[in-house]
Amino acid sequence: MRTRLAEDLGLEFPIFAFSHCRDAVAAVSRAGGMGVLGALYYTPDELEIELKWIEEHVDGRPYGVDLVMPAKIDLPEGVEASNLEATLEGMITPAHREFVEKVLAEYDVPPLPDEERGHHLLGWTPTTGRPQLEITLQHSPALLVNALGPPPPDVVDIAHEHGMKVAALASTVGHAQKHVANGVDIVVAQGTEAGGHTGEISSMVLWPEVIEAISPTPVLAAGGIAKGSQIAAALAMGAQGAWTGSIWLTVAESDSTPLIIEKLLQATSRDTVRSRALTGKPARQLRTEWTDAWDRSDSPGTLPMPLQFMLVSDAMRRIARAQRRELTGFPVGQVVGMMNQIRPARDVVLQLVDEYIEAVERLEKLQA
Repeated sequence: MRTRLAEDLGLEFPIFAFSHCRDAVAAVSRAGGMGVLGALYYTPDELEIELKWIEEHVDGRPYGVDLVMPAKIDLPEGVEASNLEATLEGMITPAHREFVEKVLAEYDVPPLPDEERGHHLLGWTPTTGRPQLEITLQHSPALLVNALGPPPPDVVDIAHEHGMKVAALASTVGHAQKHVANGVDIVVAQGTEAGGHTGEISSMVLWPEVIEAISPTPVLAAGGIAKGSQIAAALAMGAQGAWTGSIWLTVAESDSTPLIIEKLLQATSRDTVRSRALTGKPARQLRTEWTDAWDRSDSPGTLPMPLQFMLVSDAMRRIARAQRRELTGFPVGQVVGMMNQIRPARDVVLQLVDEYIEAVERLEKLQA
């Protein structure tokens, strides 16, 4: 299982693992793939701690950092960066706040203590994502990834100056072509089966479309990958590697709560839904009473990004703190139906490699 891109990045296997958990990131890098830390939910100070820890635990192996820097968000004219969060909070309607409280009250979810109220904006805007970028540039990831929209050209240039390759996720050919025009080195073609923000085109259709449209730019196949045979199929189409995410939620190193892991292990591939309930953009996640509530007749409808996340972020903390099973969900792809046991991340990597080899050998026998 070797590709030119894996060789360029110093990887043993072209397996890229997105995770918000530093332990999982480091474990995959040590196993020969590339762990990629999802940095969105960290403050700059927290991100500094996480990246320092990762660099101390990857044994010199390469790792990546994934940021969310939307190309643009709709804001009133003249909004100052220093007053951005307060301005955005003021754009959330009373009807939306009342609906959130109504749903939480239906399940007796108590309020948060004041000291547990968190940051609502984080890296959801171009402005607030910059501090996370600055922290990242003080470290030495091999790969910088933009998870939402084309990364700004100046960010691409800065990353290149620091010796980092730049990747960006795409759910259509048009998205991929915009990334290439902005100087991106690698495009992650993510099918609708994926967890988190995703488009409407299935992986088996999207991957070859993107690979052919932007050749020779390397493409990583993403969306629904949980088996080495799927990686073999992606490489057969011309992909240079596999981008995975959901399968790392239930590894032994995962920092997911016991309730979330239990629900993930029990879920089938039919138990996810693309919903705007979390961020305002379609994101695949476990279907719950919370996601269903936003489709009810009394729902005011979701808000655009980043307002929806700002609206519900404390509600998510309240649900987690109260352990309300009916409301507890998590971004995850349709491969959740294949995630039925807890194993060390290294074992998952090696199984993917073994399954890839088995798939290739099956093809060779067909030609014999």
